[in-house]
Amino acid sequence: MGDIWTSILYTLIGLVIGGGLGFYFTRRYFIKQLKEHPPINEKMIRAMFLQMGRKPSEAQIRQIMKSMEQAR
Repeated sequence: MGDIWTSILYTLIGLVIGGGLGFYFTRRYFIKQLKEHPPINEKMIRAMFLQMGRKPSEAQIRQIMKSMEQAR
C-alpha cells in the first residue's frame, strides 16, 4: 500500500515540476519572439495612415513607434 502512495506522490511532484518548467520556458520563448518580431511595424503604420487618407511624416511614425514601445 505504501508503494502506491509513493508512486502517486512522485507522479504529482513530476507533473508540478514539469508544468512549472514548461510554463517558464514557453513564456521566455514567447517574449523573445515578441521582441524580435513586434506585432506592428512602421510599414503597417504608414498603410493605416494612407487608408485614412493622410500622408504621415517620419516624425509622426517615429512618435507612434516610441509610444508603442513605452506602452509595453
